[in-house]
Amino acid sequence: MDLNDLTPWLRLSLTDGIGNDAARRLLNCFGSPQAIFEQSEASLRQVVSAKQSLALQCEPLDLRFQIMRTLHWLQAAASHQGRAIWCLGDDAYPAPLLQLADPPLMLYVQGQVDRTLGAALAMVGSRNPTPQGAQTAQDFANELSAQGLCIVSGLALGIDGAAHLGALRASQQRDASHWHTVAVVGTGLDRVYPRHHQALAQQIGAQGLIISEYPLGAAPLAHHFPQRNRLIAALGLGCLVVEAAKQSGSLITAQLALELGREVLAIPGSIHSPQAHGCHHLIRQGAKLVETANDVLEELQLDLAIATSHTTATQESSDDPLLQSMGHTPVSFDALLLRNDLDTPTLQAELLTLELLGKIARLPGGLFQRLNNG
Repeated sequence: MDLNDLTPWLRLSLTDGIGNDAARRLLNCFGSPQAIFEQSEASLRQVVSAKQSLALQCEPLDLRFQIMRTLHWLQAAASHQGRAIWCLGDDAYPAPLLQLADPPLMLYVQGQVDRTLGAALAMVGSRNPTPQGAQTAQDFANELSAQGLCIVSGLALGIDGAAHLGALRASQQRDASHWHTVAVVGTGLDRVYPRHHQALAQQIGAQGLIISEYPLGAAPLAHHFPQRNRLIAALGLGCLVVEAAKQSGSLITAQLALELGREVLAIPGSIHSPQAHGCHHLIRQGAKLVETANDVLEELQLDLAIATSHTTATQESSDDPLLQSMGHTPVSFDALLLRNDLDTPTLQAELLTLELLGKIARLPGGLFQRLNNG
């Protein structure tokens, strides 16, 4: 995007009082941002209010600075990560976002800009999850990404970060034509929020995409995050809530997904955990109760092998030493500790992975059973 293309789009997006809805009506009427600014006030008032038409006659105070900052940001892209701005109507603009009542006028994107979305799942949850919840999010994202799903989340602390990490863990098992994970953020792309996720953002850029509808320099304002949630909801075929309190932004995302006709899924938790109450509420309201990654694929009506072939993890699981040590009768956790040279946390993690792959079942009394397909 050069200076001539960028200037009218930025001016339209920065004009005070012109939101996505008004901008869309103006574009539908006049065809392009440049044509909008060539109209008389009388012509503009046929489409927008008098106050809005007056605002369009005045150049935003920070327009020139924002143009220079944006051009510099575009030109400073690293060799392994691209940067781009996708405007409404561009071929690269993600089609699912067009189903929103107010699709963003401009999307700032960073990462693998030449790839595409493919089948995607939104994953959201608590910023303060239980350790088990964070591990569950990472394991589900890993298995679903290995099956070919793009994991969409918000780069926040907690479940968001765990979901992105899980998807990135599966990157070696994936083709390179689709994004492995997409992070939709509530700031300008010249900053990472939270700062703790600087390294994670770099990894996402190497395998997926980071998206923002906010101009460069935009701070992490509180109202940005509920607003960006509609993009997360729209990009996925469904929305999986891993852990969430009864009143949380994750439930807002789930509601937005429902309104868009997306599937809503939730993982149940302990009745004693506040982080599980939001998921239980969703399940009572009709959300799909999810226990395994296959539950997600079945609910989304996707083949269990979305990718061109079974993943390496699935192929190798039948040769897994832990799986072999289980035999074909129920076995306790302590017995598995004795049979395998693993510490307790590692054994717990590997058992969870096998459970997510549908290779074992967890039985009452702390027993584990190898399944016939394992």
